[in-house]
Amino acid sequence: MRAKHVSISPAIDGQEIFALLREDLAAIEREFGRDTVSHVEAITEIGEYLRRGGGKRIRPMLLLLSSRLFDYQGRGAIKLGAVVEIIHTATLVHDDIIDEAQIRRGRPAANTQWGNSKCVLAGDWLYMQAFKIAVEERNFRILDTLIDLTQQMVEGELLQMEKLGQLISLDQYFDLICRKTACLFSVCMRVGAILGGATPEQEQNLAQYGRNLGMAFQIVDDVLDLTASEDVLGKPVASDLREGKVTMAVIHALERCAPEEREKIGAVIRDRAFNGVSHGDILAILKHHRSIDAAHQRAMQYATLARNAICNFPNVEAKRVLLWAPDFVVDRVK
Repeated sequence: MRAKHVSISPAIDGQEIFALLREDLAAIEREFGRDTVSHVEAITEIGEYLRRGGGKRIRPMLLLLSSRLFDYQGRGAIKLGAVVEIIHTATLVHDDIIDEAQIRRGRPAANTQWGNSKCVLAGDWLYMQAFKIAVEERNFRILDTLIDLTQQMVEGELLQMEKLGQLISLDQYFDLICRKTACLFSVCMRVGAILGGATPEQEQNLAQYGRNLGMAFQIVDDVLDLTASEDVLGKPVASDLREGKVTMAVIHALERCAPEEREKIGAVIRDRAFNGVSHGDILAILKHHRSIDAAHQRAMQYATLARNAICNFPNVEAKRVLLWAPDFVVDRVK
């Protein structure tokens, strides 16, 4: 993959972004709180528990920034910002059930508090609530985009389940993370563009920005799963390997390592446990073959592609933030 570098606007920091988006993000948070209230107490409790769990709110931020490239002033960005965060939250609920997760963002996962049955139904309710709100916008292009998104995400989850415990190719890995993560980033940018009245070319460029940013985000997320501490991650280290998931650094090493190294990695993936092979053993193999560095390098390439996709947009404040975001994604520590 070749990604020609483009110049970046002057440095920006988190405080500037918060100041730029503070009121809209607060409004989205309130909307999220209102939208996840049900006359069924368990749904309201689970929804509020998930909302209070926090998160970076990157997805609604992308939607807001995309719409601001066109000076969009309507309330649709608030409502739809809440919609994409609710969809994201619903996927996390289902993911935790499928993965039998115990911890999410440093707290007990919802399924450990309410059980799988209630959480499956709460996740389903969140999906339906998100579409109910989206329908109120009376914009069929946005609705079609969100429906296509959820289909891709569900397909991605099913494909990943089929591949658990198996050694997959790099192309298969990229397809999985595109469906599970990058497509939502892409849709957030596309929805903002639709709200702002973008041309088809502008909409496509912003969708490409989101996709490439999402690819970089997930590659880095997968590296951090292997290298960061449990305190930083808010969940056990090497969760992906314990669940039988193969990520980019592991694939890179498998393509280069000796038979005995390959057997160590393969044993962990097949057993979905570190039986006789330690996390340190796997890290040593990855470092020996510079596989962590290779994954970071690919994330940086996707980050550059993201910046390239918006280089022709006017130099407004939202563009400055969007040009900074890929660096934040690649350099983050959690």
